[in-house]
Amino acid sequence: MHSPHSILQKYWQFQQFRPLQEDVIHHVLEGKDTLAVLPTGAGKSICYQIPALLMPGACLVISPLIALMKDQVLGLKKRGIDAMAVYTGMGREEVEMVYRKMTEGKYKFLFVSPERLKSVLFLDYLPHWDISLLAVDEAHCISQWGYDFRPPYLEIAEIRQSIPAVPIIALTASATPFVQQDIIEKLDFENHQVFFSTFKRENISISCLGVESKIVKLLDIVLKVKGTKIVYCNNRKRTKEIAEMLISNGFSADYYHAGLSQEVRNKKQDNWLSNKTETIVCTNAFGMGIDKAEVRCVIHFDMPDTPEAYYQEIGRAGRDGLKSYAVILYQKKDPEAMLFGIEQKYPPLATIKEIYLSLAYYFEIGIGSGTEEVFDFEISDFCSKFDHSVIETLSSIKILEQQGFMAMTESVYLPSRVSVIAGREEADLLEKKLPDYDEVLKLLLRMYGGIWNHYVPIDEFLMAQKAAVSDDYIHHILRQLHQHHIIDYLEKKGKPQITYLHDRVDQTFLKVDMQLVALLKERYTERVRFMIDFISDQKMCRAKKLVAYFGEKITDNCKICDICLAGKKSLQAADFEKIKHNIMQQISLHQSLNVELFCSKMNSADASKIMTVVRFLLDEQLLKLNESGDLITT
Repeated sequence: MHSPHSILQKYWQFQQFRPLQEDVIHHVLEGKDTLAVLPTGAGKSICYQIPALLMPGACLVISPLIALMKDQVLGLKKRGIDAMAVYTGMGREEVEMVYRKMTEGKYKFLFVSPERLKSVLFLDYLPHWDISLLAVDEAHCISQWGYDFRPPYLEIAEIRQSIPAVPIIALTASATPFVQQDIIEKLDFENHQVFFSTFKRENISISCLGVESKIVKLLDIVLKVKGTKIVYCNNRKRTKEIAEMLISNGFSADYYHAGLSQEVRNKKQDNWLSNKTETIVCTNAFGMGIDKAEVRCVIHFDMPDTPEAYYQEIGRAGRDGLKSYAVILYQKKDPEAMLFGIEQKYPPLATIKEIYLSLAYYFEIGIGSGTEEVFDFEISDFCSKFDHSVIETLSSIKILEQQGFMAMTESVYLPSRVSVIAGREEADLLEKKLPDYDEVLKLLLRMYGGIWNHYVPIDEFLMAQKAAVSDDYIHHILRQLHQHHIIDYLEKKGKPQITYLHDRVDQTFLKVDMQLVALLKERYTERVRFMIDFISDQKMCRAKKLVAYFGEKITDNCKICDICLAGKKSLQAADFEKIKHNIMQQISLHQSLNVELFCSKMNSADASKIMTVVRFLLDEQLLKLNESGDLITT
């Protein structure tokens, strides 16, 4: 019998588990529902992959991000484990072939995007699969309290009826107590347990710096902090401008965003991972699935809008356990701009309907058609042709996606795939009738095994090199073979895609739940206001304030954030202890202490020191205020 430890060592070559991983795995192996709230970099995937490998059937994984699914599938395949992913943008024939092989027991892991859960094809095949475990990644997406609510996740409880008695493991890196309870209820958990790791990262020093010039301060930080760094910006143009500014000042830097081709993004990412580039300036498209241990600093050049996103992004620093830094740079105008941006993120119904109609014209979709059709989407071209702003377009599409009308994938590279769909007799006839086609077909069969009735990624450039012809010629012949129904040729894609989940309706009859939109707007506003308060608060320890948002109370200040360090600089240890002793003695004698009266007897410098100590004692809950506002012991 294999054990979790033996599987860990065999496939991952690790000698021991990280905190909580083993507890989660044993709970799953007992067949019980599980919620694992583990921070970024804590190894959540192992928590479902190892028990699945110890169970007899397959594991169905629901994940919202194509890039993450592809990374997980690639990682499993490298370990010799059969895995496949089905996501928005794949053709029906290709999807059906994967489902058939799943029915035949060919895969140990099948990853699906949440939008697939409502498709007739998925629901038809699901009862025929031998599923032993259902894993829900990014589980906070199921909750309207969550920061990235996705209604398709609500279908997960429904599909449990097709696979009864199969336990669920839900995983997330950022869930408040409200969201945790919502996940448990929405997934119909029974006999469950929640595994919660601390949100505190003891080696990360958090600072929020109000500055006159962000550029000047950024240059100062990049100069002083040695090692690998990430600089987050909220728009693509700025990533390039800042990277070029850093380079012009003699620093090793590059930029990254989803608008670049996949080949370019891969090269930039690889250069950063291999330390050829020291600082990557990027949008939040960078970082998902990247596990680089020695990132020394994460800098937010633009304010993050939610504590969940902020927590995940700073979690990419210091995974090696060494001291690292997380810095937000802000100016006086930034909070106001964030509040203004809320209106743009939640446009009125008229704007949403206008975008819906413009998309139909752009893709040339008639009323009553469009279901499961997939379209490449070039947002700059769309906005130029229909005179829409990028923000209102993306925001409207996000709302239409949340309400189940369509799905938009992030920009992700999908290589060309080919399957030979003709019978062997038909293929043999090519040699006599179309020898040029036959030559390319035979090249395909030589280079890519298992291509009969199975989709295999191909590289047209390598084929062209083998045949000593141009890659344009290979593309042409493959397209001709596709038209003659000899092969099914799915050409590579690198742009975002929009998939229609329902037929297009007349915009008059488009039913958008604006009450839900208003609710999500309200909750998003609360998150924005938290971040504004987070940067503005000059009294409370940053780490304590951040983890408190996620429902965790810590008693000690972190002692390394900008607030804690400012307190240390302004007061020597001996002075601190002397003032603390004096305050506690006064309270002991009189049962309470009026701070204003106490401070009025001191000079201004001493009064400032007293207030520093008082704030510390209140933060540490050693003292509290009574109804009169006087200090008393807790």
